[in-house]
Amino acid sequence: MSIFQTDSSEKTFAMENRHKAVIDALRGGALPSRDALAGVIAGADAATREYAAGLAREVTEANFGDAVYLRGLVEFTNYCGNDCLYCGIRKSNAGLERYRLTPDAILGCCREGYGLGFRTFVLQGGEDGYWTDARLEGVVGAIRGEFPDCAITLSLGERSEESYRRLFRAGADRYLLRHETSDVEHYRRLHPEGMGLEIRVACLRALKRVGFQVGAGFMVGSPCQTPLHLAGEVIFLREFGPEMVGLGPFLPHGGTPFAGEAAGSVEVTLLMLSLVRLALPHAMLPATTALGSAEAGGRERGIMAGANVVMPNLSPLAVRERYALYDGKLGTGLEAGENVAGLRAGLAAIGRRLVVDRGDYRGCPAGKA
Repeated sequence: MSIFQTDSSEKTFAMENRHKAVIDALRGGALPSRDALAGVIAGADAATREYAAGLAREVTEANFGDAVYLRGLVEFTNYCGNDCLYCGIRKSNAGLERYRLTPDAILGCCREGYGLGFRTFVLQGGEDGYWTDARLEGVVGAIRGEFPDCAITLSLGERSEESYRRLFRAGADRYLLRHETSDVEHYRRLHPEGMGLEIRVACLRALKRVGFQVGAGFMVGSPCQTPLHLAGEVIFLREFGPEMVGLGPFLPHGGTPFAGEAAGSVEVTLLMLSLVRLALPHAMLPATTALGSAEAGGRERGIMAGANVVMPNLSPLAVRERYALYDGKLGTGLEAGENVAGLRAGLAAIGRRLVVDRGDYRGCPAGKA
């Protein structure tokens, strides 16, 4: 063999070193180029993924210790006026049994959760026109009045800035609005005509102006997604600086146009969690239900890759299976709010401590609104 040639093991070693150099740069506060990040995402092997996860754990422990924060999820309506191509509660899914919880039922979920130790309630629903600002103000105000020591998070999609302002004044603290992809063309492939990335980003910026702690997020492995798209998510999030980031694998639903598409990779999802943790050291990162649904032990692997939040379900058992964003969504076992003891034991087994306070964001946003 010529001295100017390298064998495959040498090439692999050189590539691993390049990948680690990019990860180290991100860990050190730099923002690598999109191409450099895409190279890591496309070419990372098991050793590189574990290297990223190890650094992400170090960062998480430096900022949060062994704490994992508990949020209680209340999925209060599966009506939605949107028709996103990936979502099981899209308005065109005629096979879905729809429901809306009453204000009393929502409060009942919060009361049950409070007794179990929850101090953050996440009200999530489709973009349901029934839930006007006035109705939502009533529910948020009632929760705030009964549970003044708790945080209230909303995840209700795109609304006007005035609507966000009214909900903030009513007592909500946080708002989750996943952008799903920061690439304009990719966004168009995932959404029907009339929806646009510029609208979603404008809503995220409006939420920051209002004063919410803001959560963005994306799917990993959604149709037509490339490593360059995923690299763009790290850059977008670093520049925007959300207080929370929700990311999980794309999981198909049989009632959508993407029913036959392959699910997103758990391994790539874990790598993206680690890269986002390195890019946003102080962010609150859930180990999502989608990750737990995709693989047994997925939640725990997410925690070990840099996540520090879990969101068990407090919705009534009778409706949990109807909030079907994707097929196979878990709502029982360790995903159930009533099983806090089991969740605590599972986290203890990996050296993590379940924390039941509000778990407020304590860092400084990395980017600009």
